[in-house]
Amino acid sequence: MPLIDDDDYLHLDVPDMDLIHAEFAALVNRLAEAEGEAFAALFLELLAHTRGHFAAEEELMRRTHFPGRQEHLAEHGRVLGEMERFAERLAAGKTIFARAYIEDRIPDWFAIHTRTLDYHLATFLKSAGGVD
Repeated sequence: MPLIDDDDYLHLDVPDMDLIHAEFAALVNRLAEAEGEAFAALFLELLAHTRGHFAAEEELMRRTHFPGRQEHLAEHGRVLGEMERFAERLAAGKTIFARAYIEDRIPDWFAIHTRTLDYHLATFLKSAGGVD
């Protein structure tokens, strides 16, 4: 069973954001099924993807002078910090913590983040003509 369903909240009608959200969800769902070394490798792939995901959104916010930029940046920083700490635990062989983080925290965080901060960014981009 997937941790993140392909629900309406993933689709913000900003093609670049929608694609990267779908990729994020697919990685999280693959992590739910992975074991051992495959889990560790996928976690690092998710971390790298998330860095790129956030960098792309941050560039959109910078380029369009998005007024909610600072709050959004702070949330990105917080989540990346968490992921990096769990990656360190995973490297030390503490898989249970990283798995619990993926299963218990990431799906709810992603739903809230997408429905709030990303929704407001997408709405601003569409109204400001910042959508390619």
